[in-house]
Amino acid sequence: MDYSSLIQSPISEELEDFKKLFECALTSSNLLLNSVIAHIRQKNGKMMRPILVLLAAKLFGRVCPATLHAAVALELLHNASLVHDDVVDESTERRGQLSVNAVFNNKVAVLAGDYLLATALVQVGMTRNHDIIDIVSCLGQDLADGELLQLSNVSNLHFSEDVYFDVIRKKTAVLFAACTKAGALSVGAGDEMAESVRLFGEYIGLCFQIKDDIFDYSESKEIGKPTGNDMVEGKLTLPTLHVLNTVKDKTAEEIAVKIKNGEATTDEIAHLIEFTKQHGGIEYASQVMYEYKEKALSLLASLPDTEVKAALAGYLDYVVEREK
Repeated sequence: MDYSSLIQSPISEELEDFKKLFECALTSSNLLLNSVIAHIRQKNGKMMRPILVLLAAKLFGRVCPATLHAAVALELLHNASLVHDDVVDESTERRGQLSVNAVFNNKVAVLAGDYLLATALVQVGMTRNHDIIDIVSCLGQDLADGELLQLSNVSNLHFSEDVYFDVIRKKTAVLFAACTKAGALSVGAGDEMAESVRLFGEYIGLCFQIKDDIFDYSESKEIGKPTGNDMVEGKLTLPTLHVLNTVKDKTAEEIAVKIKNGEATTDEIAHLIEFTKQHGGIEYASQVMYEYKEKALSLLASLPDTEVKAALAGYLDYVVEREK
């Protein structure tokens, strides 16, 4: 199915306006900064988050300048967090492309990330909407909190699904939730409807991260990161956490502890991945993801059948059905 056409169809003109504003926001006379920005924009992705802002706004009204500035601010904040995350994780690759810190260096990456963050604050200020400014400000806190929570969890030798969900809510789901709520507020949606679409965005974000975590157990080169990369970084995700808590295998638990301590070998990581697959970890995580999808769809059920509603349902389908 051509999800891209379905999702973008109701906002094709508004998306072009977003692209122009995004490009204008990143115009600079600094040659080094321009080089970094050009590198980041080589792999701009599918603009999933700005699209979500625009769709949420159009669900309740007409996209306006505040909507566009909010979308730019959220996309810039997202990009800033990715640049900083790659430095923290010492990653050399991002979605099949060399990371900023790999092409330049850590100093340039940190400063470029700071510039993107500062530009996000300028853009959200231009919404002249205090509620949206609050959303973006709190989002910055949550993203940093999520990263720190994930780092602290590496030394936690318990295999907790609750902690996993705390991390992915703050690292991923809050961003999608901010997009939907900011979009709704930008066109004057009431508090009740704004909260409903915020929750819709949160469920999308949870689905998105669970799907990303499932990819880490795949051997496909199309995905853009090597198999077991999360484990190399000391992270145990939902498929493995479920199996560790249900199967109770001593060898698997010992390997899991070594992964958290950064001491596991390539063979041990491969063993735990295979152990997870054999004991239904992937199927369990997929089931949880589809449960969140159904919760998200239920929030759309009471809305009139419109092109925008269909696009949001298609957006959700894409998140759970994508192959990379």
